[in-house]
Amino acid sequence: MSVGTDESVDVLSTRAEMAVYGVQVDAPVSRNKGAGPSDDGHLVVDGANATLPIVADSPYQVRDGAVFRDGLNLGLSVEPVRRPKFYDLTTADGIPYQQIALLHGKDVLATTVVQTCIRYDESTRCRFCSIEESLRSGSTVAAKTPRQLAEVAEAAVRLDGVTQMVMTTGTTTGPDRGARNLVRCVRAVLEAVPGLPIQVQIEPPGDLSVIADLYSAGATSIGIHVESLNDEVRRRWMPGKSTVPLSEYDTAWNEAVRVFGRNRVSTYLLIGMGEDPDELVAGAGRLIARGIYPFVVPLRPMLGTLARADGVMPPDPRVVRDITARVAALLADAEMRGADQGAGCAACGACSLLSAAGS
Repeated sequence: MSVGTDESVDVLSTRAEMAVYGVQVDAPVSRNKGAGPSDDGHLVVDGANATLPIVADSPYQVRDGAVFRDGLNLGLSVEPVRRPKFYDLTTADGIPYQQIALLHGKDVLATTVVQTCIRYDESTRCRFCSIEESLRSGSTVAAKTPRQLAEVAEAAVRLDGVTQMVMTTGTTTGPDRGARNLVRCVRAVLEAVPGLPIQVQIEPPGDLSVIADLYSAGATSIGIHVESLNDEVRRRWMPGKSTVPLSEYDTAWNEAVRVFGRNRVSTYLLIGMGEDPDELVAGAGRLIARGIYPFVVPLRPMLGTLARADGVMPPDPRVVRDITARVAALLADAEMRGADQGAGCAACGACSLLSAAGS
């Protein structure tokens, strides 16, 4: 018997609930450790990248390429991302490619170039982060070399059609906080794969000249992630990272926009850390006015994080929908689209609902 489609479904509300409650599906590509903010399966929903929690008792079921709830087809097409071919290879020095970089979504190569962070002590670490847990489990290596990254990127593009790359890093002790190393990595990858769009993700560097160096090396866009614009929330959730004052973020964002251009700079804003929704949206609006893309993402605490250990729950999907819809409207008014970033989290869009909301 065929099952009808509910044409009255509010797609954004449904997507918000799926982001929070997860879906029942087998996902060959998934992520369950790292810098955060969620451990999810990688899917393609209505043709776009999406990361959704894989939950055995979720009310949302995926079967025959569609999403169902209570036996009703909700009109969303879903296809799990296939395991990439480059995962079967090893580097010239004998390290599995999968320990160097991972596939995110259907076409994004992502790597944490340095898998350790000076802030990972329990008293200072970000409560949503598990960057060193994948290192402790043996699923990655502490530091990836430019040569290794170039080798893996070339294979991922050639074998699996990767169209962009993201390079992030744990914070290091130097004044550049790890950014200088990314300059060398970007150059090496682009020598192997000319023209590949690359986003770099850094903390505000003490020496702002590294931002121009990253651009000169060939980076397409840059993410300088603050997670919250509320200092009380920052101190509670990011006791180490919050010692970098918001004034340093402002200075770094301004320089990044000057160097990379409007809508080539982004920052995460996490939904679910206790921030007032109106305050979060207002802060996003101020960023947009400066040419910075606020990538609003629901916090879904990962295994290995302090938040998960403390029993922190994901945000109410109604709040996720409300904030996402309002920020998407502000982005639309400013004619800023995530896809126009060229590379990075906003360009991929998987962890947020902004792309589902038209931004």
